[in-house]
Parts: sequence; structure tokens; C-alpha cells
Amino acid sequence: MTLPQPGDGAPPGANPAFLARLTLRARMGLALLAGVIGATGQAPWGLWPLTILALAAVHSLTLAEPRPARTAAIWWAAGTGYFALALSWIVEPFLVDIARDGWMAPFAMVLMATGMALFWGLAGGLARRLTGGGGLDFAASVTLMLVLAGVLRGVIFTGFPWALPAHVLIGTPAMQLAQGGGAIGLGLIVIGLATTLTLALSRPRRLPLWLIAAAVPFAVGHLLTPSPADTTGRPVVRLVQPNVPQRDKWNPALAPLHYQRLLDLTATPGEPDLIVWPETALPAWLEDVTYLTPDLSEAARDTPLVFGINRSGGGRIYNSLVLLGRGGEITEVYDKHHLVPFGEYTPAGDLLGRIGIQGLAQRDGHGFSPGPGARLIDLPGLGPALPLICYEGVFPRDIAAAPGRPALLLLITNDAWFGTVSGPYQHLAQARLRAVEQGLPMVRVANTGVSAMIDASGRLIERIDLGETGVRDVPLPPARSATPYARIGDTPLTLLLLAAQGALILLTRRTGRRFRR
Repeated sequence: MTLPQPGDGAPPGANPAFLARLTLRARMGLALLAGVIGATGQAPWGLWPLTILALAAVHSLTLAEPRPARTAAIWWAAGTGYFALALSWIVEPFLVDIARDGWMAPFAMVLMATGMALFWGLAGGLARRLTGGGGLDFAASVTLMLVLAGVLRGVIFTGFPWALPAHVLIGTPAMQLAQGGGAIGLGLIVIGLATTLTLALSRPRRLPLWLIAAAVPFAVGHLLTPSPADTTGRPVVRLVQPNVPQRDKWNPALAPLHYQRLLDLTATPGEPDLIVWPETALPAWLEDVTYLTPDLSEAARDTPLVFGINRSGGGRIYNSLVLLGRGGEITEVYDKHHLVPFGEYTPAGDLLGRIGIQGLAQRDGHGFSPGPGARLIDLPGLGPALPLICYEGVFPRDIAAAPGRPALLLLITNDAWFGTVSGPYQHLAQARLRAVEQGLPMVRVANTGVSAMIDASGRLIERIDLGETGVRDVPLPPARSATPYARIGDTPLTLLLLAAQGALILLTRRTGRRFRR
């Protein structure tokens, strides 16, 4: 095997000799370490420059590798390290009931990290197979493939678009570019910067040009960030965070205490226009507690109240959001339609139930049933809202499925399942991204936190921190005009990336850029 020369399309110095001498095992070990470092760009750490540097390091490790299978192995190792840290919160749900579910925690961690890493391995291996070159052709191809792998991860097997490289830009000015390109556009920025950094380092005199180019997304994002909107005279929303530990939530002996806490928080002095409780705020079935609605209405002083609760109907059970209108009348019921696999329902539940595996959040049968789909509910004085329950806030397509443009996004969640280290903060970050994509404010209320009012630019106007019991009365920020992303979604950019990859393959094959053997 002869390494590519400048005339073969590889930039001079792109494949340092010491990398070429490393064994595959050594390169996979370095990639694994780089992946762990790269994950520190995710919330709550927010060290996004390390994500770019880490991805650039992995790319350098593969430039000297001509074989697709070995390239795939290096990117898979990098993905394993990345997802092992970024998704480390995945063990937390299994620790709520250790006696029943604790044995599954290590399997969940290993399977999640190595399984999600397959998307990175597939991207790297295909990029090498389809282009073969070691320079700009492979660099461009692996960038496109990694972004498209994120798109695929968001839809296959119901989707899991969590901890995308794009998410490291949440909270930076560059986040505003999601108004046009969503998470796909942000992912292209992050991975593109990493790839071009690898090439720039091969010619150090070009590094200043790279630094200037890298500053462009942040500068443009800063220009797109509006000043905080004037909320004078806007309707006020009361966020109620009861802070009930998940292990205590369904304890019948503690239920009266938790219920009284909700009533006391709700009755806090003030004059909100809407009161919002979190997902499954009442640990009961809706049909069993309808006699409580007068008490709820009294505590709310007849203010409309949104709360989460489970309900049954037609032989099925649902994870629901309920709007209690004036006079204690239930005026809206929304059933969650995008359920968590192995959390709220168990695929092949009959078979897996025989060996003791069932959904972590299910308490009856083999889990919840999905509702009919996205819909708007009318909030008196606030306008139409798109209700989202927990996991649904992770999916841009669930918001795009709404039958019309709402005035706000209304998300209730129980992030107690996600622990106290990274999961709740990553979930909050994705909520901020949804607000930017749509140009809509979001009311986000969580059981244990973080509850927040998010404006249409993704700014946290007010919050109740993780592990805090409390109430916040916050004016609802106004919506912005529908963003380009809100109008067109992910499809055009996805098709453009596919077309670019196809054009790159044709160009590569015509020019004959291949590793010589």
C-alpha cells in the first residue's frame, strides 16, 4: 500500500507519518479517547471547541487509512466514546427501582453507546468506500455522511436524535442559524469546521484563514439574535415545579403530601393567566380523580390549569395533558403520541415480558398507547398552543406535524427519570433549539427541573433550577414571524446533502482519485 500523494488529491502533510505507523488498535484507542473529549461539548459542560478539536483528531486518524472497514472501525470507536459520556444518563431510569431494573443498567449503557456509534462507523466506512480518496474528496464525503447519519438516527426505529454534534452550539450565537437549517444545518457547521480544521492543520499558514472562516457562523448568529422582546401587558404563566423524586412519585403513602404541595404552590399569591404543572403531576388515573377538579380550580382561583396525568379509555392507557378551564371543567385532553421505546411501551412486549423486561414508566399491561397525533389546544387569553409531553420535544418533526402555527409551544415533562447530572440539561437544551427553529416561545415545566420560560430566540427568560421546589410567574414572550425552517423543515437540506454526496461520488470516480495499492 502506498499512501496518497499530493497529486492523488491528498493535501501535503495531511497524513503524518507517525499516524500511518500506528496500529489499528492504537488508532481506535485514540479515537475512543477523542470521542469522550468531544462529548464535553454537550450540556451541561458546553465545551464546544473541544468537540470540534476531537472530531478533527478522529478525522486525522482516518486520513491515513485506505480501507473502508478499518475507517469504519475508527469512527465507531470514536462514537462509542462520545455516546458513552454524552448518554451516560441512560443508566438513571434503571436505578429508580434497582431491585427490578438495576440489572439492566450496564447493558443499557453498553448497548446505547456502541449502538449509536454504529451510525458514525457507517458514515466513515461509506465515505471511504464511495470516494476512496485521502484528501478533499474523502474530507467532504465524511462530513456529509456524518450529518446524514444524524438525520437517519433521528428517524430509524422511531428515532433518537439526542446528543447530536449540532447540539454543542446550543447557547452560542451560532444557534440562531437553526432558524434556517435546524439541527442539520448546525451539524454541518460543527462537523464541517472539524473537517476543515484537519485540512488547515496540514498547511499551518492557512490556519489563520480557517479561524476567520470559523468565526463567520458566530458572527452571523450574533446578527440574527434580537434583543429581548418587551413583555409589558403580555399574559402571565405560572410555572409550578413540585420536585417529587421519581422513587417517591407513585408511593401511595406519600401521594397526599405531594398533592398538597401542588395545591400550596398553585395558590401562591399572584394573578397569572395560566398555571402549568408537569407531566404526570397527579400520580393517579384521570377517571379516578375527577372529583378533585373543584379543589384544583379553587387552588388556582379559577385560573385555567394545565397538568399531566395518565388516563384510560377503550381498553387502552395514555400519557395525557389536561386543561382544566374555569369552573373546574376539563376542556382539553391531549394524549402523547410519540412514546419512548422500552420506557412507555415495550416492543414485542408479550415475548420480553416473559423474561422480566417491561417499560420503565409503564404500570399496566405492556405500556401506553399512542395518541392520534399532534394537535393544537386553545389556551384562554394566550391563544393556540402545541402541547408536547417530554420526549416529543426532542423531535422537530413532531412540531412540524401540527395542523397550524401555534402561538406557543407547551412542554410538560418529568425529567426526574434522567437523573441530576446531564440528562435534564440536555433535554432543556433541545427545548431551546426547538424554540429557535420555530420562532416560538416555549413554556417548559418539569417535575424536578429544569422548568423554564424560553423566548422565540432560545433565550432562558426565567427558570427553576434542578432539584428546586418553586413557582415562577413569567410573562409569555411574543412569537416571531415563522422562520424559514418552520416553513420548509428538514427535507430540502437533507435532499441537498444527498445530492452533494451523489455529485461528489461522480466527480471522484471521473477523476480517478483512489488510494494506490
